[in-house]
Amino acid sequence: MLAAKGISKSFIAGTYALNNVDIEIRPNEVVGLIGENGAGKSTLMRVLSGTHRPDSGTLTLDGQPLRLRNSSAAAANGIGMVFQEQSLLLNLTVAENIYLGQEQQFTRFGIVNWRAMHEASRRQLAKIGVDIDVTARTSELTFAARQMVELAKALTLEESVDRPLVILLDEPTSVLSASDIDVLFARVRSLKSRASFVFVSHRLDEVLRISDRVYTMKDGKVVAEHEAAKVTGPELHEIMVGRGLHTEYYKEAQQIAPQSEVMVEAKDLGISGFFHNVDFSIRAGEVVGIAGVVGSGREELTRAVGGFLPHTQGTLKIAGETVRLTSPGQAVRKSVGYIPRERRVEGLVMFLSIAENITLADLSHVMRRGAIDYGKERRVATDWIKRLRIKAPGPDTACRKLSGGNQQKVVLARWMTAGSRILILDHPTRGLDVGAKEEVYEFIRQLSGQGIAILLLSDTLEETIGLSHTVLVMRDGEITARFDAAAGKKPDQVELVAAMV
Repeated sequence: MLAAKGISKSFIAGTYALNNVDIEIRPNEVVGLIGENGAGKSTLMRVLSGTHRPDSGTLTLDGQPLRLRNSSAAAANGIGMVFQEQSLLLNLTVAENIYLGQEQQFTRFGIVNWRAMHEASRRQLAKIGVDIDVTARTSELTFAARQMVELAKALTLEESVDRPLVILLDEPTSVLSASDIDVLFARVRSLKSRASFVFVSHRLDEVLRISDRVYTMKDGKVVAEHEAAKVTGPELHEIMVGRGLHTEYYKEAQQIAPQSEVMVEAKDLGISGFFHNVDFSIRAGEVVGIAGVVGSGREELTRAVGGFLPHTQGTLKIAGETVRLTSPGQAVRKSVGYIPRERRVEGLVMFLSIAENITLADLSHVMRRGAIDYGKERRVATDWIKRLRIKAPGPDTACRKLSGGNQQKVVLARWMTAGSRILILDHPTRGLDVGAKEEVYEFIRQLSGQGIAILLLSDTLEETIGLSHTVLVMRDGEITARFDAAAGKKPDQVELVAAMV
């Protein structure tokens, strides 16, 4: 159906985001696309969707040359994309989002026929078997529901083209629960008779589960192609990162006992409507992981410690001092650093450079006589680029040009530069490939060894257990269980699930 031949793309002179890439998508199949952060996956998806024009190479559709000047041209040829960061406008309704840019078909004399748009939107959602109120504001939906709206939006292309669709799924499962992923995959399988898919993910087990064929990218090139049924996750891992999956993935051998100093202590802590009567403490060098389903209160608890949601009951102590944090800035002044799950929204100023983002939380380290010493700022950033192996031309590179994994490293470097003694890690490996995850795990162990107190929310129970000294389980706004997770004495996932549900 859709083929790319010899595609190359460069954003910075001498550095290729894509280098002579060949890929093809056949009828009624799911093509998996994997690779480390910065391998070129997202750039390739943007070329296929018309967002980027290649510097060289050709695209063909059904064997005929295809020239995509923009995303509208891709849509006109039946190519749609479901974005990792989502492209929905949260202040609009579901129906308005599904037909965003296509309102003219419901408009006469400048007046929109809302009833017709709502009926058409319900038909699109019915294609994927979901029942969502099309008049609801999109901001009121869960992330999983918004993902379904994205898919329905892509399926509207069926009405304007007379050929099967190609739908590009860019990290669609990165923030979904296991049950939501099952629903999404069921929808994809049911649509294979009328569309082909390209599925990008860092989760190799998911890629193998849903794909028919898998392409592996490295350094802007396609380095391997496999039938999904004939390759294993560890084999793909080794092709991606150049080494086998380490048996000590979570660096448990580097886990040392925490110190005696208590850095964070909560007593009967609560926020009305979210959680209540929460008791816990974090010692210097201790990693405390919080497990729980969506709505358990764990996200709100971490944001309370980060200063985003002031607590309404109980007491919170930071380094022995009773505090009520009413802003993130106040938390920063108490040596609390926060690494958010939405790094592109809350974690970075995307148009600023690596150097500017790293020093942003505390400029005192690079000030001289009341002004920023830009030379020192760049030296600080260059040091972190080397220490964390951030892939970038230099410290002046804008963060928007970095891959997700390298962006996450910049956020980590910021809080270390600011001298944070307490770190809140809110899904720190979300959207990272297996190689980048290993590097983050290594860094977490180093921070723990330096006496940094860490509060961890993770994507998986396995990661929570593997990295933590102590695991707290929350359900319905309360802590329902505590588990010691010392090295060699890790709790079983089944034990945690029993306390979660």
